[in-house]
Amino acid sequence: MTGSNGVPGLPASYRPLSVAGGIRAAMSRDPGKIAVRDGERKRSYRDLVSRIDRVSAWMLDGLKLEPGTHGAILAGNCIEYLEIVAGAAQAGIPLATVNPRLSPREVAGICDDAEARVLFVDGQCAEMARDTEFESIEQVFVIGDDLERRLAGARPRADLAPVHEWDTFTIPYTSGTTGKPKGVLVSHRSRILQFYGMASEYGCYSPDDRFLGFTPLCHGGGLAFSIASIYLGGQLDLLSRFDPGEVLHRLDEGAATGVFMVPTHFHAIFALEKAVLAKHSARALKSIISNAAALPQATKEQIVGHFGDGILHETYGSTEAGIVCNLRPADQLRKQRCVGQPFTSTEVRLLDDDGEVGPGEVGELFSNSPFLFNGYWRKPRETAEAFRDGWVSVGDLARRDEEGYLYIVDRKKDMVISGGVNIFPREVEEELLRHPDIVDAAVVGMPDERWGESLKAFVVLRAGLTLNAEELAAFCEGRLARFKIPRSVETLPALPRNAYGKVLKGELRTYRSTG
Repeated sequence: MTGSNGVPGLPASYRPLSVAGGIRAAMSRDPGKIAVRDGERKRSYRDLVSRIDRVSAWMLDGLKLEPGTHGAILAGNCIEYLEIVAGAAQAGIPLATVNPRLSPREVAGICDDAEARVLFVDGQCAEMARDTEFESIEQVFVIGDDLERRLAGARPRADLAPVHEWDTFTIPYTSGTTGKPKGVLVSHRSRILQFYGMASEYGCYSPDDRFLGFTPLCHGGGLAFSIASIYLGGQLDLLSRFDPGEVLHRLDEGAATGVFMVPTHFHAIFALEKAVLAKHSARALKSIISNAAALPQATKEQIVGHFGDGILHETYGSTEAGIVCNLRPADQLRKQRCVGQPFTSTEVRLLDDDGEVGPGEVGELFSNSPFLFNGYWRKPRETAEAFRDGWVSVGDLARRDEEGYLYIVDRKKDMVISGGVNIFPREVEEELLRHPDIVDAAVVGMPDERWGESLKAFVVLRAGLTLNAEELAAFCEGRLARFKIPRSVETLPALPRNAYGKVLKGELRTYRSTG
């Protein structure tokens, strides 16, 4: 038996899932509907699909690239980013989505590791790309007039071979907090099935919805939460960068029904003057999705207090596993420091060396779902280490309560053993963030001759304030067991974070030895 795409063994009714195919189907409802707005610029669904098809044709016919070849994109948020990624993937040429905040050496390392032959850059990254020595990149194209000239001569192909849904859609690279970044092979199938789960879970991805996107599209989550809105027939309002005042204005005046933010975005919003916050109510907003880093309970309470009940979702997941679980709005204040229940079509197991742990016990979190990645590019050992009997883990420790709700305890690598006792810094950080003078906090284990490791807190304080270890200990007394109270504290102007908001604890551990 042969399917409609000529693949043996598949039924005649089989249609492969692809991101570009889904956007094309959305176009059929209303070709003239606006799909994406980017400032004063906009694309109708008809124009968006036409340009996606031109990108595919140009890459195959103009650049003579073969399906299975890799490319890369180094750019900020813009409509062209979506067109290039979707068009390249439709041609069977997945792109490594490279963070423009990286150094030239890091950019070259990722492009060369991905064996990317072409690189797309925006105007701000063009000079860096020209001055960077690549081993694999053969051609660099600048988004703007350079790209438009080439697309103008491209003719969409009627005979474009469909991609297989298990083929790679994009290759986002891990943040590299624990070593050299790895290319994560994300398939069309895993991404698209997750889109449908998102539509069911979050309630802001219908054709009637508008999504406000400003998190970097180079981030797997930033791209997924944004592109899902146009795959499912809605409208995406795209911002080139995050500005807390502008985001509040757009949520209030732009009729956005959904938005994705990371904790650092919320911190910046609530640092605004109260008079500014009071002006904006975001009446149309249905869903706020938080992801990428732990959302402190104190911040959750601020979000619910300002935006109201029934809106906030805290989602836990990874580039490798996709969305794993979600804490729904009704449980935000009922379940403290919780990340909810397994996402649609997802199973979760908590394992230690002896097998599955019981309620209340801590184990490493493994998930199994249709959203799992295909593996790390050219890294079979690391891929094998991420899987256990077909289940995926990225090294997070969690516990489950009697109702089946999940709580991320900490990263396995961040657990501190002091005097033979396991301490999870995230629990300590949650309490420190309730201190009225602390804006941000991170806790790490430091070498200690007596205890093996002892806790050190790094804090960011409100302007003009100071805090010493004795004062911090006094605040923690009665809130934390004494062995969990940090023995030393260091004040920093800001915590080192990667582009996705995760604290770089390796840098904090080094800070002590260098400063």
